[in-house]
Parts: sequence; C-alpha cells; structure tokens
Amino acid sequence: MSVSTAETAKPWPMNAWYAAAWDHEVVRKLLPRTICGKKIVMYRRSDGRVAALEDACWHRLLPLSFGRLDGDEVVCGYHGLVFDASGRCTHMPSQDTINPSACVRTYPVVEKHRFIWLWMGDPALADPAAVPDLHWNEDPAWAGDGKLIEVRCDYRLVVDNLMDLTHETFVHSSSIGDRNVAEAPFEVTHGDRTATVTRWMEGITPPPFWAGQLGRPGPVDRWQIIRFEAPCTVTIDVGVAVAGTGAKAGDRSQGVNGMVLNTITPSTEKTCLYFWAFARNWDLGSQRRTHQIREGVSGIFGEDEVILEAQQRAMDEHPEKVFFNLNIDAGSMWARRLIDRMVAAERPGPRAVAAE
Repeated sequence: MSVSTAETAKPWPMNAWYAAAWDHEVVRKLLPRTICGKKIVMYRRSDGRVAALEDACWHRLLPLSFGRLDGDEVVCGYHGLVFDASGRCTHMPSQDTINPSACVRTYPVVEKHRFIWLWMGDPALADPAAVPDLHWNEDPAWAGDGKLIEVRCDYRLVVDNLMDLTHETFVHSSSIGDRNVAEAPFEVTHGDRTATVTRWMEGITPPPFWAGQLGRPGPVDRWQIIRFEAPCTVTIDVGVAVAGTGAKAGDRSQGVNGMVLNTITPSTEKTCLYFWAFARNWDLGSQRRTHQIREGVSGIFGEDEVILEAQQRAMDEHPEKVFFNLNIDAGSMWARRLIDRMVAAERPGPRAVAAE
C-alpha cells in the first residue's frame, strides 16, 4: 500500500510509530483520537489486545466512535452496521448478503512502554522493533509516571522546546531553571535518525527542584543529555550530584538521576498530543514522591504549554515572518532536518534531501 501525495504533503512522515494513548486509556469502550490528520477509534478486545480502526463508517461516514462496542465488534450508531477488529463488516441491516467492499481501514498496533503505538503509513513497513525506546517507563529500576497534554500548536514546536532547554532559565525560574542553564556550554552530535545535545553545569548552586530531591547542601554538578529520535521522541537524561564526585566521568552514585520521557504525536497541523513522563532512580518505593514529582512536573509543562500556544498564535498572526536561529538552536535545527528527510523520503518521484 502506497502513501498518498496528500498525506506526504503534511509536515510529518506517515511511516513511523506514534503514541496514540497511554495504555490505561484504552479499555472496553470506544476511544477516538486524531493521529496525523486521521480520525481513529481504538478499543481493547476481550483478549486484551488493542484494535485501531478508521473512525468513519463505510456506509454514511458517521464516526464509528458515535456507536458502541458489542463484544469485540463495533456497532455503528447510525444504521447499525457491525465491524470486527479487522475492519470487515459482519452485519448489515435488512439484508443477508454483505457487500464484500464493506470494510474500514485498520492500523497496526503495538503496546509497549505503557503506550499504545500506531503505525499510520504502509502496514508492510510496520516493524515493532522500531518503536522508540522508552523502557524507563516500566523498568523496575526506575519509578515514575506522566500525563497527556493536548497542545494547540504544531508538534515541531514542542520538539524545538525540548531540544533547547535554555528556556528553563526564563520560563521555569521557580523550579528547575537558573542562569547556569542559559550560560553553560553544550555539545551537539547527530546520526541518521538521532540528534543529541549534551550540557554539563559543574560546581553550581542547584535550582529548587533539584536541591529538594538531592537533600544535601552545597554545590552540585548538573547534567542534561537530550536525545531526539525522529520523528518526534525526545528522552532527557537529567540529574545532579554532589560537586566533584565523578558524575561527569560516569559515577552518579552521589546524586539523583531522572529521565524525562517525551513523545509528541501530531493531530493536525496546529494541534498535537504530548505524552510525557518523569522516571527517577531514587526512593523507588514512595508512591507519595511519585505523585508529588508528577504533579510538580505537570505544573512545569503547563508553563511550556502557555508559551507554545502563544507562539503558535503569533505564527498564525504573522505568516510572513520566519524563525531566526541562534547557537542554542543547533539541536532543534538538526531535529527539524531529520524530520524533513523522513517526509521527503515518502514523497513520490525523485527523493529530495534536506539541505545540510
């Protein structure tokens, strides 16, 4: 099955795994979502597996999510056509013969790392091994939780925001940001599908969040190692350790280490689903700490949401204006270049390559 020109004209690749829901969101009822401009309805079958169907009845296009679940089949809420988990119609009202063309598209599904992942492009290319690695979300050596934010902006703005944490100094000054983030040197590296930004801040006074988690006075060595995997997953290795105890050389035993897990799914060109979690490697048995950190990080990301949506509104109001780049944008520039390459590779005809 080929991907249409209309699909590849969008600012996202179709041949990729996208998080569509947290695993706990998909139960024995119909859950609609918009993924890469496509209306999808998901539900959990009686055997626990997740089905994902096009959210439009073959008959008169009413969203199937307006219907109901009957066993493992979806009953259209308009005229009662019934579709099984493979998308094939199994019942039509007032007739015994079922039109063989009566089916709706289904999407490959993988449940992994506490997320439901959908493949929106060519099903023949849907390799489960290509699901982004977010294993910290379910690794017993880590503890944490996260949420979903539905952000009214281009998904790439969220990626930009995560690839350049300089904004912490100004947007999150009461929690995780301080002047050191904006002023510390950093290194950017990249591969065919990845870009990494590494920043170390040595011998600094920790900001409020990290001072509270470390629970020890004095200066710290702080790190942020941001890894982007195209098209839209970002993991951030973060933490602090007592200054001079070898954290930069690999010994983090005198510190606390977290992983900020982010995967962003485009819904439309100006809306996206932002799935995030914070996993930690200390005080693993404390559900109270898990809750406190999740709610604290949720507040921090709420500050990002305000900025990103204001940025999108400004872009809509000034379509003639373009972005200008600083040195701090190197990571986000690479991320955008890698996204563009994936989109260009799906375009029919000669393949365009994003400029180096």
